[in-house]
Amino acid sequence: MEWKRDWGLTARVWLTGLLLLLLYLVFMTVLFAYGVAVWFIVLLAVGMGLFQYFFSDKLVLWTTGARIIGEDEEPDLHMMVEKLCQEAGLPMPKIAIMHSPVPNAFATGRSPKHAVVACTDSIIRLLNRDELEAVLAHELSHVKNRDILTMTLASFIAMIASIIMQSFFFSMLFGGNNRENGGAGIIIWIVSIVVYAISTLLILALSRYREFAADRGSALITRNPRALISALNKISGRIEAVPPEAKAKIEGANAFFIIPALSGNTIMELLSTHPPLEKRIANLEKVEAEIRSY
Repeated sequence: MEWKRDWGLTARVWLTGLLLLLLYLVFMTVLFAYGVAVWFIVLLAVGMGLFQYFFSDKLVLWTTGARIIGEDEEPDLHMMVEKLCQEAGLPMPKIAIMHSPVPNAFATGRSPKHAVVACTDSIIRLLNRDELEAVLAHELSHVKNRDILTMTLASFIAMIASIIMQSFFFSMLFGGNNRENGGAGIIIWIVSIVVYAISTLLILALSRYREFAADRGSALITRNPRALISALNKISGRIEAVPPEAKAKIEGANAFFIIPALSGNTIMELLSTHPPLEKRIANLEKVEAEIRSY
């Protein structure tokens, strides 16, 4: 089977982008209408946008504790990724290792030429070669689909809303009540909550679909969907046995992982960025049937 563009993913990316842009414009208009300085709005819109675009990969590596490694440190891993890149028609990304008892992997970067593929040391020990190849192919599919940058930029408005919510909260705690600006501040705070909630739901909808697309991409690159099914089952089973405190340390990066490391928090489980494992396996079984028919 040849790689075909996922028009379902493309449509969702554009729809999510347009809705977030509309939400963003409404939000900025409300800020301006209630007296927020223009320079502050521009700083948020341009400064944070550029920062996310150019430094998102470094930020993800920093928050997860992943370290870029050379070929001399993990030659087998480099050879595996290089082989998969040739199959996928991708440039060689940087490779990083993350020390964690949680078996997982992720990809980050603003483009295929500026990508990083990372995995934990525990996943290397857990999976056999075919399973690890399937997981790495899944991450490379995210790179090929260019959905990493989309997720990064999509989280931009949610981050702005979150910062404003927290700033208002702390200003109320330590700044006292200002009757002149209190009413406008409360309205902006309420709008921030609404914007954060809507943007988060849009991001979740896109994130769940992109995992299906990356699973399919892995199957097409390796021509071995059974290996990814086996890997997902192993990873899921091992994550359940990891202590909650270990999972909590990396829970903030769950949107990037192949399987989220949920610590048992009900809200985090409700807002999971990934579809249920059973649905992912059913999707891979359909892809397997397609491959066999060729």
